[in-house]
Amino acid sequence: MGASSSTEQPVSAEQRELENIAASTGALPLLQKSFSNLSDPQTNAISIQTLQQCFHLCYEDPVCESQQKPESFPRLLDHLGSSIVDLFFLSEKGGINWLGFLGGYVKCCGRMSTSMSLNILLRIFAMAVKKLGLSSNLEFEPDAADCKINGSLLPSDLLLLLWMCWAMLWNVRTLKSSERKGNLLLPDINHLVLSAVVACAEVDSSFDLWNCDIVGLDVQLPVGKFLNWAITTAPTLSDCLTQYVNRRLQISVLAEDEAGSSESISGDMSPNASQALLLTRGRAWAISLAPRSTITEEILKLCFSADIVGTDENLLYRSSTHGKGLNRFWSNVEGYHRPLLVLISANSEDAYQDNNKARKWIIGALTQQGFENKDTFYGSSGNLYAISPIFHVFSPSGKEKNYVYSHLYPTGRVYESHPKPVGIAFGGTTTNERIFIDEDFAKLTVRHHAMDKTYQPGSLIPNQGFLPVEASIAEVEVWGLGGKTAKEVQDSYKKREELFTEQRRKVDLKTFATWDDSPEKMMIDMMGDPNRVQREDR
Repeated sequence: MGASSSTEQPVSAEQRELENIAASTGALPLLQKSFSNLSDPQTNAISIQTLQQCFHLCYEDPVCESQQKPESFPRLLDHLGSSIVDLFFLSEKGGINWLGFLGGYVKCCGRMSTSMSLNILLRIFAMAVKKLGLSSNLEFEPDAADCKINGSLLPSDLLLLLWMCWAMLWNVRTLKSSERKGNLLLPDINHLVLSAVVACAEVDSSFDLWNCDIVGLDVQLPVGKFLNWAITTAPTLSDCLTQYVNRRLQISVLAEDEAGSSESISGDMSPNASQALLLTRGRAWAISLAPRSTITEEILKLCFSADIVGTDENLLYRSSTHGKGLNRFWSNVEGYHRPLLVLISANSEDAYQDNNKARKWIIGALTQQGFENKDTFYGSSGNLYAISPIFHVFSPSGKEKNYVYSHLYPTGRVYESHPKPVGIAFGGTTTNERIFIDEDFAKLTVRHHAMDKTYQPGSLIPNQGFLPVEASIAEVEVWGLGGKTAKEVQDSYKKREELFTEQRRKVDLKTFATWDDSPEKMMIDMMGDPNRVQREDR
């Protein structure tokens, strides 16, 4: 084995450097074990066919949530493993030795910048497309240390690339190590593709985002602009490659009866299983691709759960189920003090023109803490999202801290000359909120980003002008992203509140045992002769 041979003969400077780099990623013990398991004891090397089979990914008939499904995608996955090996793992006469194995891993999965890791992902995709026999407009400069890329992508190419990344993550998180094959569910990610199209291509204002054929759309996405879009919108996209390579090497080490940490999905795999929810797998994945944070893992759990519809421990509130209105909303989210994701589906007043009833849009907001009943803005951080029909994330700008506003009627109902708005808001200022939901959850107001210095500028809805947009709300969902512990804490809080409420309702009859001591007699006596002098007992 490569690791043991280093003790028998002097270690070269190149090998020592590669081992140090691999150790910095935490993968050196895994690499040593997998090399020992995959290599031939006689040649102390891994054959190309063995390593290609290790990284081979095959799904014969994926289930697709979207109606747009390129027929070439399953065959593209067949060439993923061979493309990884051919690009990064150098083979000598006897196969891939320990030095070549280490070097290949470092080249594709070592510590590097986001732009470099995205370049590597594009190289693998272009190689797989070439092996498939399809044409590609991507060009790579030979012998370039920084792996420069020229050319462009079609929207259909981007759809295949994103689905390839999804398939690698799906394999990592859902397939048991003892299984050879499984089912693959491809999410609807048109909103992600359209986000790149609008950011990278030349499209005019008449471009129809709702009725767009992604596969047949003939616009060029320059690779330089695409990389800029990916770095700002989906910087963690390339993490799928590192996770996939590590998982496949881990499976090569595990015994056949060991299942590892992944679980095979056996829930509802029908395309419409989660379409009723605003948070579909594709939308959740788009949110998870944003800069890495504490909620990334919780979002990914929703993406790859066996049944996203049945994740009631995360779905705290849904207006169509729990009822519309701020009071119903509050009764379901109160006591939850961890990150929350709010999704709002609405349509503008002119959405039904030309008999087009499908033009609904979805926006969202992420808070890092629970909601509080305050008449001022509060919060420590958060994000705003344009989710459908086009995806975009708006991070904090750092200029102001008006992240969240959630105000109910004051309990005392005292007179206020200038009452504060009752409802929920994100960004902006009081009475000029960037997103405002009224107390009945009937009307949504979205204002121009010029009114908001808390979040980055940009349009939350398609064709948004400078004037405020008022829309009727179709659905509101709130998802808790604090894990199981946060939900248990909220349940305990609700039980305490119910107990206190029940105690306040009870009347201790023992204190009113006699008529002389009862408050009713005292009130009657006062009404009969309020000026009568009462004798005070001393």
